[in-house]
Amino acid sequence: LAFCRGRIVRVPKGPLIRVVGTEVVIPCSVSDYDGPSEQNFDWEFSRETDFVRIVSTWDSTFTSEEYQKRVGRGDIKLRRSSNDAVELVIRNIQPADQGRYKCSTPSTDATVQGNYDAEVQVKVISDGLSVSGSKGRSSMPLRLSEGDSFRLRCSAITTSPEHTHLHVTWQIKSGSAWRDILSLTHEGKFQPGAGYEERYRNGDIRLDTGANDTYRLSVSQASSADGGAYRCLVSEWVRGADGSWQRIQEKSVEIASVSIQRTDVVISTSNVSVTERDSLDLTCNITTDRSGIFQPEVMWYFSASPDDTLSDAQLLLSMDRDSVVSDSTLISLSHVDRNSYRLLVRDVDVEDSGYYFCEAAIWVPLHNGSWHKVVERTSAPVSVVVTALEPDYDVFLNASKTPKFSDDPTELNCRITNVQDTEANLRFTVSWYYRQRLRSDDVVTDELLATMDADWTLLLGDRGRERIQNGEIIFSKKSVDTFSLRIQWTSESDRGDYFCVISAWSRHRNNSWVKSKDVASAPVSIFWATQDYTLTVEAVKLKPFFVAGHTFEMTCKVSSKNIKTPRYSVLITAEKPLTDQSNPNGTTRIISLNQDSVVRLEDWTDQTRVDGVVLEKVQENEFRYRMYQTQISDAGLYRCVVTAWSPGGGGMWREAVNGLSNPIQIDFQTSGPVFNVSVHSDSPTIYQGEVADLLCIVTTEGMALEPDDMSFDVSWFAVRSFALDREPILLASLDRRGIVTQSRRNGSSDISLERISPLEFRLRVHGCEDHDFGNHYCVVTPWVRSATGIWQREPDIRAKPIFLSVKMDVLNAFKYPLLIGIGLATVIGLLSCLIGYCSSRWCCKKEVQETRRERRRLMSMEMD
Repeated sequence: LAFCRGRIVRVPKGPLIRVVGTEVVIPCSVSDYDGPSEQNFDWEFSRETDFVRIVSTWDSTFTSEEYQKRVGRGDIKLRRSSNDAVELVIRNIQPADQGRYKCSTPSTDATVQGNYDAEVQVKVISDGLSVSGSKGRSSMPLRLSEGDSFRLRCSAITTSPEHTHLHVTWQIKSGSAWRDILSLTHEGKFQPGAGYEERYRNGDIRLDTGANDTYRLSVSQASSADGGAYRCLVSEWVRGADGSWQRIQEKSVEIASVSIQRTDVVISTSNVSVTERDSLDLTCNITTDRSGIFQPEVMWYFSASPDDTLSDAQLLLSMDRDSVVSDSTLISLSHVDRNSYRLLVRDVDVEDSGYYFCEAAIWVPLHNGSWHKVVERTSAPVSVVVTALEPDYDVFLNASKTPKFSDDPTELNCRITNVQDTEANLRFTVSWYYRQRLRSDDVVTDELLATMDADWTLLLGDRGRERIQNGEIIFSKKSVDTFSLRIQWTSESDRGDYFCVISAWSRHRNNSWVKSKDVASAPVSIFWATQDYTLTVEAVKLKPFFVAGHTFEMTCKVSSKNIKTPRYSVLITAEKPLTDQSNPNGTTRIISLNQDSVVRLEDWTDQTRVDGVVLEKVQENEFRYRMYQTQISDAGLYRCVVTAWSPGGGGMWREAVNGLSNPIQIDFQTSGPVFNVSVHSDSPTIYQGEVADLLCIVTTEGMALEPDDMSFDVSWFAVRSFALDREPILLASLDRRGIVTQSRRNGSSDISLERISPLEFRLRVHGCEDHDFGNHYCVVTPWVRSATGIWQREPDIRAKPIFLSVKMDVLNAFKYPLLIGIGLATVIGLLSCLIGYCSSRWCCKKEVQETRRERRRLMSMEMD
């Protein structure tokens, strides 16, 4: 196997484009050579064919005559950068310096192999770069207070014949050195200077381009650190033949001198800031004056606090004195030079933020071949802040459906737009918020409606939780970049401002998701003007004149305002005269038609005329009421009671407003008889258990009628009080056909009702009890047959009540209790005698032992 190697001389790949009057530096290096480490170099120049010697590192007589003056003045010189590399420096280059430059190295090799010279083409172009301040002034003083804002302008233009790019940098000098503030690079990127990154992200420092090739620096919230001299530094760049960018010239102009009046003292510390996914590069330098042989040992540590000890810190990597490095995947430790050790952390994460420090030990060899640690030092901790890689995107919220009335749907779409610099390990979630609108300046907190976790789990807030669970509020993800909020039925309490917050989540090395950025949308106002509902109802009588027995017709026309798609329900009522006792309250509900066009009879109790009333819907806002075969008892004021309904949530109807029409009067002019009713009783005061007779007597005045042409409905009522302050109780009724109806009774008494003459009706209460007392009266409804044979009902007539008193019969009341008492006393006495006899006969008997005496009969005196 043969291995070939040889000397290699390298110069930059040409052509090198430079501007006239600038300094040109052409590097030249050599590698893979033999001999001493320090090599010598010769430089020559050719405009066409022949080369002219310029300068050499080892031969002072190498320079040709035409370059001796420039070399002597130092306009052309060699600058050694290392043992094997030098740089040819030409100050104030002129068009005559355009041509080929050759770098040669004298041979120190044992054998001639490789190349010993290299050439590069240099092209000199004219200076077309012009830099000036605002309005041609070189510098102007600005005196500002801390917190003010200011703007500075400079103009930069180039007329170079080559395709060049400008690099504009705004700098400040508050001490002895200029510091970069913000740059617009030749690649079109904005690059903040050290210490200005945060202010640039917050928008406090901006660089804008304007007309006439102007570059404007805008500084907001100026602090004391912003005081100093400002200049605009413009460099011209061109892309070389190898694709790299080369700076060909640089010009600057001082724009202003800014002085900031300080208000307080701020002590700041510089930190190392690294963007997430970038690499962290730290170098541990060991400075020692030790000579001889020694080997350093380096260990890198990480801790979350600067006060942690080595035992509490985490060991990252170590390199022993034999240059053996411990293994790690994302962290590397390299030996830069004898006293510098570089720590490189690739693909840094937010968790890598903390404090880094290195510990170094110096080992020296002993005579026996062992190594001894002579010194050990630990560096001060370096604070490293890893900035999360925030994706760049905007959030736009719009309302695709807005309510105009209550219960209308509302739909909001939250879109992610202008997404830039996103990665595969990135996902977006949404949070919805509601803010109540107040007319005052009170601060209103934002109320969370719902939010999504990193795994798209929906978490509900306190507001509207029940409605969300019932499906009245729906959250959905329409597409990859669109989230939707829909309120099925919007109520007045939902009026206010809504906004969404889009959260970006990044996946870390341990596969956990961490929120990296939140972007809130502009609020969208959901509001509609609420005006009072108005409802107007007009009743019209279609036939102005009619008589009893004809059909009565009236229409109700409805008009409404501020009600969305209303429907109407209609109720027909009648206000009877005060003489009509069928309804003591005065108003009767006749028939109704609801918003779904369902007809219902309300308090219409005339069984003979069940189909005598009709209510129908003529148009959407017009209704017709008909009453067939009108009776005299139908006289009164008729109205339409209309209720407007609007669509509610869940397909239901919600009552909006009520309206009452003007009255339509039905009045009959008749010349018939006049009926009077009275109540009579021969014995208004009775005893318990007796029969009470009450007569309802009807009398007529005026035109006389045949008994067959009139009939009566009679109802008896009782009020169980002395002052008629209670509700009347129906006792019994007798209609004109002779059918008797009795109400349900709780006592032992009974009732009978009969007609004893064409104009007299008798009510009997059998076996009166004390609860049968009270005011009793009858209500009579006359029916008169007209000449056409139609029965007409007259208004109800109420008689003046009569008070019925029920007394207690003392003798009869105590007769039965007295007899029962005597009987019980007799039974108890006999029972006591029987018990005493039995006890003395069998329980208390004693036997007495006596001496038996002989019985002898006495002889009569005669026998003696």
